[in-house]
Amino acid sequence: MGQKNTKMKIVCENRKARHDYFIQETYEAGIALVGTEVKALREGKANLKDSFALIRNGEAFLENVHISPYEHGNIFNHDPLRIRKLLMHKAEIVKLFSKTQEKGLTLVPLKIYFVKGKAKVELALASGKKNYDKRQSIAEKTAKREIDRALKERQKY
Repeated sequence: MGQKNTKMKIVCENRKARHDYFIQETYEAGIALVGTEVKALREGKANLKDSFALIRNGEAFLENVHISPYEHGNIFNHDPLRIRKLLMHKAEIVKLFSKTQEKGLTLVPLKIYFVKGKAKVELALASGKKNYDKRQSIAEKTAKREIDRALKERQKY
């Protein structure tokens, strides 16, 4: 097996998704974009806040992703909140559709990045967290941070 080229440039990340959802599986999908959207993404002008993916008529779509208009674009510039088609294998789409029909599962984009010049999105099959789950996650994170800090202090001497 050849070595995998993992040169990837992350454009934007949805950090809040990991706080609001339990991530069960992740998938990689291509995004069908117009020219000015690609240029805006290369400048890092994207926002995944409140975005989601859904499957309609056997096709996957990404909604509520804000890609700012390209600064040097003309009258043919894109609509920032347009619905974008995701490029995935049919078998993956069918699998995701059946899983999203289960109670409480949804498709959430985690990050947009470039691999070998192609724009990709990392989708997560996720279930929502309740408030007490979020508080528990914050408490665990704080405890881990304090332990790491104590160990670091101990290693100084």
